[in-house]
Amino acid sequence: MLDKARAVTAKVGRLSRDFAGAHRLAQQAQVREALTRTELTLALTESLAARAELEARLRDQAVAAFRARGVGRLRRHNRISQILDRLLARLGSPGQALVIARSGVWRGTGRPLHDLRHMAAYARRRANPAVAPLAALDQSWYLATYPDVAAARRAPLAHYLLVGGREGRDPNPLFHSAWYRHENAAELAATSLTPLEHYVRVGAARGLSPHPAFDPAHYLAQAPVLAPGDEPLAHYLREGWHTGLSPHPLFDPAWYAEQAPDTQGQAPLAHYLATGWTTGLSPHPLFDPRWYLDQHAGVADAGLEPLTHFLANGGFEGASPSPWFDLPAYVEARGEALAPGVHPLIDYLRGGAWAVAEARPGFPTAAYVATRPGLVRKGVTPLEHWARRGGR
Repeated sequence: MLDKARAVTAKVGRLSRDFAGAHRLAQQAQVREALTRTELTLALTESLAARAELEARLRDQAVAAFRARGVGRLRRHNRISQILDRLLARLGSPGQALVIARSGVWRGTGRPLHDLRHMAAYARRRANPAVAPLAALDQSWYLATYPDVAAARRAPLAHYLLVGGREGRDPNPLFHSAWYRHENAAELAATSLTPLEHYVRVGAARGLSPHPAFDPAHYLAQAPVLAPGDEPLAHYLREGWHTGLSPHPLFDPAWYAEQAPDTQGQAPLAHYLATGWTTGLSPHPLFDPRWYLDQHAGVADAGLEPLTHFLANGGFEGASPSPWFDLPAYVEARGEALAPGVHPLIDYLRGGAWAVAEARPGFPTAAYVATRPGLVRKGVTPLEHWARRGGR
């Protein structure tokens, strides 16, 4: 009996030692697995950061290639020049054609007489909303926005060059004249040019933006095929939107199309700026127009379009764009790494997302990426992905 007891005791001891060894091995395996997951998560985050850096270089290269085409020449549209335009306008369509030709905003063929005949033919049709001039003026929109133009007995483009531009009217919904004038005040004051003429002559070639919601560098990085003399805004309004090109990091065409499948022949961003925002349509998962207006009564009371306000003012003043993105918390998390003058949400979308532990309090970037490695393939930021899923 004693021998049997000793054998059982020995066997139990061996089993205990084996179990302890297996337990240690299991713990070590769990530790190794945790370390591996951490390393993989770091690798994923680093790859996303590298992707953001590559996209930044591509934007810089696209802008540099566009600028290499050359910048136009400014003219001084002084008092004498303005008087000459007014005298020419009295000569009917031929005179209006000369006014348009002098401005340089017409996207011609480079054959002066041929282009002048086309300008005169355009001017003869006056305020016809179905006519589309070869310029960055949306004729139907201009007439609908400024109904007094129809009674002026001038072609809308001539009206803008003679009167409208100086009165602060916009030539199309994607050209924010007041903002452009503020951004380029010195040159416009020195030359007396309309904002559109300045943009077409030199602004576009310099990469200047015609509207807070239109980013030329972002647009050019998508490799649109621009003809000689063409520029990003005109290309987007004419054909770029048909191929799904995005005009700004905070405007997602596919996201917007899910809410507004029929934009009635308008470019999606133009549709949003004209009517979409009034019905609460969202231009991007991280921007909620209704929420923004609810949070900022002054913007709502002034009747301002929320995305434009956020991009031009609100974001720099600490206003959050939606319940999904806590802008002040992100600015604090980024600290000195957030370059002066850079919009915080644009910084987040362009790589800042991978440089902070928590872009939103209680929302760890690494942990979110670890459970959703597909973000690497899609290139979607964690908060954007979370917002698309409604916070789930």
